[in-house]
Amino acid sequence: MIKKAILTGGGRATRLRPITTTINKHLIPLANKPMIFYAIEKVVEAGVTEIAINLNPGETELQKVVGDGSRWGVKIHYYEQTGGPQGIAHVVNLAKDWAGDEPFIFYLSDNIVLSSIKPLVDRFEKEKLDCLLAFAQVPDPERFGVPQFDSAGKLIDVLEKPADPPSDYAVTGIYIYNSKFFDAFGQIEKSARGEYEISSIHSYFLKNGQSVGYEKIDGWWKDTGKPDDLLIANQLIMDKLPAEEFKNEGEIETGSRVLGKVKIGKGSKISAGTQIFGPVMIGENCLLEACRIGPHTTISSGAEIRSAEIERSIIFENVDIDSKIKIVDSIIGRNTSIVSGHLDKPQTHKMILGDNTFIEM
Repeated sequence: MIKKAILTGGGRATRLRPITTTINKHLIPLANKPMIFYAIEKVVEAGVTEIAINLNPGETELQKVVGDGSRWGVKIHYYEQTGGPQGIAHVVNLAKDWAGDEPFIFYLSDNIVLSSIKPLVDRFEKEKLDCLLAFAQVPDPERFGVPQFDSAGKLIDVLEKPADPPSDYAVTGIYIYNSKFFDAFGQIEKSARGEYEISSIHSYFLKNGQSVGYEKIDGWWKDTGKPDDLLIANQLIMDKLPAEEFKNEGEIETGSRVLGKVKIGKGSKISAGTQIFGPVMIGENCLLEACRIGPHTTISSGAEIRSAEIERSIIFENVDIDSKIKIVDSIIGRNTSIVSGHLDKPQTHKMILGDNTFIEM
């Protein structure tokens, strides 16, 4: 039984800026739960009892949110990504002493998988593999590691972000290895972009007689590398959640309308004139007044929404929206305020925006 897992908790997440300018991407809430929690739950379900999470140097917030693992009945160890960003394979190698001679799962925590990964673990153990990879069919394989098959359908190589992909499959961010990973790491070199690529490990395995298996993921998989990916992941997670996850622990005033699967946290108040159409998740101590909240919207704790219409969006903690504005397919960061300006002509919009902000109006 595989008892150890290495999870990512670092990285720069430049494609998610400005969201990740002030928050670790692995703590971004999906269905009002930090993204990394889903990765932890998946490996725990597969039988893992010890988890190592890599961190950017100086990181403190992730450890506070995740804790020591006791809420999942596991032990969590943290280690810093020393030497600067040198690639995913380097992240794993830094945990060499912690992993020891035991097999382990390596899970990129910004990957969301709806199906269980236990069948992958079972196959790895049953077939006594050195490495097991999970593949998913994607429309844009050039963004990922891509498996290459021969004419008979046998896996012969894995290429990192090829300009001309040899297949329409991506290697997902779920891997299982034995300790031969660390031997392979000692044999690979940095790529042209200056990183130790995880695909180089797989290529070395395949070309040097190691036993490499693969599974095609039947359930839904998503790499949340871009803002649109986060919104899609948020939507699909909400659709997958059972009805019992949508409980009302707040106050719903007469004159409001709440339809479908809607979760309302403790201390939250839905005032008269508000309309909510699920699936919607509302955190604790929120206030919604005379607004309309459409499907696939999550509102984190402490938010106050007045007059606005919001659909298919992720609203972070302590957001204040007081404006007759329609917000769709949006991600609103923590402590953001959106308020109506004066209606003096010509009409103006006052904005205080971070770097790399995108606005569609």
